[in-house]
Amino acid sequence: MVKLLIDDKEIKADEGKTLLNTCLDNEIYIPNLCHIEEMESPPVSCRLCFVEIEGEERPVASCAVKVKEGMIVKTDTPAVRRLQRSAFQFLMSVHDVDCAHCPSNKKCELQRIAKFLKIGLKPKRLSQRLKEPPIVQDHPFLTYHPNRCVLCGKCVFVCQRLNGGSILSFAKRGLETVISFYGHTDQETLDCEKCRACVTICPVSAITFHNNP
Repeated sequence: MVKLLIDDKEIKADEGKTLLNTCLDNEIYIPNLCHIEEMESPPVSCRLCFVEIEGEERPVASCAVKVKEGMIVKTDTPAVRRLQRSAFQFLMSVHDVDCAHCPSNKKCELQRIAKFLKIGLKPKRLSQRLKEPPIVQDHPFLTYHPNRCVLCGKCVFVCQRLNGGSILSFAKRGLETVISFYGHTDQETLDCEKCRACVTICPVSAITFHNNP
């Protein structure tokens, strides 16, 4: 066990645990989208879980930092909030804000983050850029909504862990990056209808079954 200070509160944590896990376990909320506790190498893709650590020149992603004895952490500073709001606004500039027609409405992690950061879901300073086509249905059972997707990678991770090889993967680059089922046979996807792992773990309902919105 190690002892550290988080927002002036003494916390005990298992050595080797990530700082993000430690905060969440102790009811200290840090905005995050790509976090899965079992993930050994976090992708650090959402760029939301910033904190300040004494001795570091700039805020760091808490999902990629292991707790250390005597560590002093601040989760609510102007620099941290500025980075989180900027990252969130960029994320929402490529997101189709259509909450009323989304299955995640009122239980969406984006809505929770927006409320926590005291910021609107629609960025005012950035123009919106959406992908085409808005709906992809080339999988036998699953529908993919690129403009809901936050590219957190949770679906890829759970598919890999449960099936020993992921049917899902990232495709394209930059702002055109999407989740793809390309290259997999119908036989390989027969279990998807029963598995449901990717649909369940998606924080924004970017993957649904064909008969769902």
